Amino acid sequence: MKEKLNWKRPFFYLVLPIFFVMAFLGFPLPVAPPPATRPPQEQGEVIKKKKKRIGLAAPGDPAQDA
Repeated sequence: MKEKLNWKRPFFYLVLPIFFVMAFLGFPLPVAPPPATRPPQEQGEVIKKKKKRIGLAAPGDPAQDA
């Protein structure tokens, strides 16, 4: 009995069915194209609110005239 295992023979028998399939279907193997990617979602812009001035009005301010 052989103690040293040769890797070439098992590898050949594992790859042999792949070679038969490729012989009938061609090389490279026909595979479906990847699915189309969806466009990225549009990002909304952040709307900054204006700060309301609370307190004394400056001279010449229209809020003071009203």
